[in-house]
Amino acid sequence: MNHNRFAAFAAAALGGALVLASCGGQNTGSESTTGEGGQGSALSGEVRVDGSSTVQPLTAAAGELFKEQESGVNVSVGTSGTGGGFKKFCAGETDISDASRPIKDEEKAECEKNGIEYAEVQVANDALTVVVNPENTWAECLTVEQLNAMWAPEAEKKVTTWKQVDPTFPAEKLDLYGPGTDSGTFDYFTDEINGEEGASRADYNASEDDNVLVQGVAGSKSALGYFGLSYFEENSDKLKAVKIDGGSGCVEPSIETAQAGDYAPLGRPLFIYVAKKAYADKPHVKAFVDFYVKSDEEITELAKFVPLNDEQRTTAQDAVAGISGA
Repeated sequence: MNHNRFAAFAAAALGGALVLASCGGQNTGSESTTGEGGQGSALSGEVRVDGSSTVQPLTAAAGELFKEQESGVNVSVGTSGTGGGFKKFCAGETDISDASRPIKDEEKAECEKNGIEYAEVQVANDALTVVVNPENTWAECLTVEQLNAMWAPEAEKKVTTWKQVDPTFPAEKLDLYGPGTDSGTFDYFTDEINGEEGASRADYNASEDDNVLVQGVAGSKSALGYFGLSYFEENSDKLKAVKIDGGSGCVEPSIETAQAGDYAPLGRPLFIYVAKKAYADKPHVKAFVDFYVKSDEEITELAKFVPLNDEQRTTAQDAVAGISGA
């Protein structure tokens, strides 16, 4: 696994060169002599992507690998959160939407209203990771009940110290960091931990940018936060992952535990949503999506995500194959 290479990819994706245009109607035409990339191909154009900050490093890595084959294609990856990404996608502003949760009924309705047909494609798995500062010596493993005591709506302005979560913990200030409400990670975590999607205390440090959350937890001894496994892997020198007890004992977040289904309840699938019209009308979009699914093992290894299992891989390939025939 080439850590330095991925770090360069992520930096490029987060930099100005890959800022996603926010307006529609942009000229993103393409040319191709063979239609699908590779030898003898001359594709050009922009693949417009926005959505989940969790999925962003994966799509950015896919874009950089694809650019090695198709230098004329730029994959722009924005990070407005899963919900924010779907708003743009259903308005026809993007070709692909990164998502750390399935599309909601109201988002489906918005896409349908605007004539946006799409395919859902699972591209990886994730272990949503709870992290603390390395100086935290007491929170090695947390139960779902303890996480709920921290994050439930009724904890707002009431549960303010670690000792209130567990009497064996010190009376340190509870300094919480988490994704904003447009994040699919927020939706998934609140559903699994608090029993209802979107149910959460509001008095925490919120950001749609996971790098901001990393910096916050790394800078505060009494902090706790949560985000995707890849962000922890990239920052494991300044963060500590907490084991989670979902009822069957303490389990560490990892590629192995997530793929085996042992990391419960915070293991989850990750998706891209592909606009069928963009796939059909833009050869560079089609070539990128085909490459993304075909090269999933290389991409997930490079970006430190949990790869698809054989059944999930077949389902993803079938989903893409069905776009052309739809």
